[in-house]
Amino acid sequence: MSPTVRGHAGGGPRVALVRSRFDAFGGAERFVQSAVAALSARGASLTLVTRRWPEGDGTAIVLDPFFVGSLWRDRGFARAVCAELPRRHFDLVQSHERIACCDVYRAGDGVHAAWLAERARVQAPFAQLVTALSPHHRYLLRAEQALFTSPRLKAVICNSEMVRAEIAERFATPAEKLVLIRNAVDGARFHPGLRDELGAAVRQQVSIPRAATVFACVGSGFERKGVGPFLRALARRSEPAWALVVGRDKRAGRYRTLAARLGIADRVRFVGGVSDVRPYLAASDAFVLPTLYDPFPNAALEAMAAGLPVVTSTKCGAAEIVREGESGFVRDALDVSGIAQCLDRLDPAASRRLGEAAREAVAAFTPDAMAGEYLALYERLLAGKLG
Repeated sequence: MSPTVRGHAGGGPRVALVRSRFDAFGGAERFVQSAVAALSARGASLTLVTRRWPEGDGTAIVLDPFFVGSLWRDRGFARAVCAELPRRHFDLVQSHERIACCDVYRAGDGVHAAWLAERARVQAPFAQLVTALSPHHRYLLRAEQALFTSPRLKAVICNSEMVRAEIAERFATPAEKLVLIRNAVDGARFHPGLRDELGAAVRQQVSIPRAATVFACVGSGFERKGVGPFLRALARRSEPAWALVVGRDKRAGRYRTLAARLGIADRVRFVGGVSDVRPYLAASDAFVLPTLYDPFPNAALEAMAAGLPVVTSTKCGAAEIVREGESGFVRDALDVSGIAQCLDRLDPAASRRLGEAAREAVAAFTPDAMAGEYLALYERLLAGKLG
């Protein structure tokens, strides 16, 4: 299938940015959009290589080979990309997908083997066996091995120390190739003033009392994001509190049933997937994400920028910027009692105090600063100083 080309190339370093799909509700896609805008503003010329992308959102090479099932989808796209890129001229190829034909890989999804190890903690033995035998998971593990051992690979962008350590341990990737560049957040869009601008109206819209304590959990894929432990912890909180669960899940009904079984269904609002999370952060006092595995979720950054303290897990990269008891709390993803104790400490007054520290903790993670780090990396690579 011939590729569809949208937009045109500009000046500066010519970079191909590979991301297979666009999801309006996805943190990775929000990252790509903000990175493209910031890097373009700093003079880089970026061309997106993707399966589909919104019209008018910049230069893109659209490769959409036919597929049936997730394995064929991922493998087919990888093959199409590696066949198409040699026909064009780019100074660097940066991939957000596990393909071996790239110069730079952004490990935004972390290490697949590490995710499977954490997921096994909540799986029954039969489910673990199904996962182990899954052709798709086995393909991803092979693709990951080929990627991290590829002689072409010059640098791996890690958005957390956790991911950097996992890659070094599992694949013996040289330390000089593992570059820490954290995600960015737009402080002009996410700020504490959102509460005054939007909070009361959103609470009224979703029928939450104005004076209630509200916790937000944002992220699609509820098993991974820890929605189950969050709901169980909410049920154990000594004082009643409310929850906003923002995101999509194919089995969302199971979590509604869980909330009902725990006796908190009347205090939990399942919002579904949204393209703008700001109104729901504005309606909340704190952010809770006891995720099983998350390299560095944008949702946590956005919540902190909006002035919300964060309760997250030890296997979340955002835990690295949370100061215990000062800007939030970190517990094991399955430590329901521990998470409940954290929720007990987050009344509205404490949340505001810790939220101020959370906002300060992410103030330096601006899109412009991130773009500068990327451009500095590109310059080093093009000068032959890495790899």
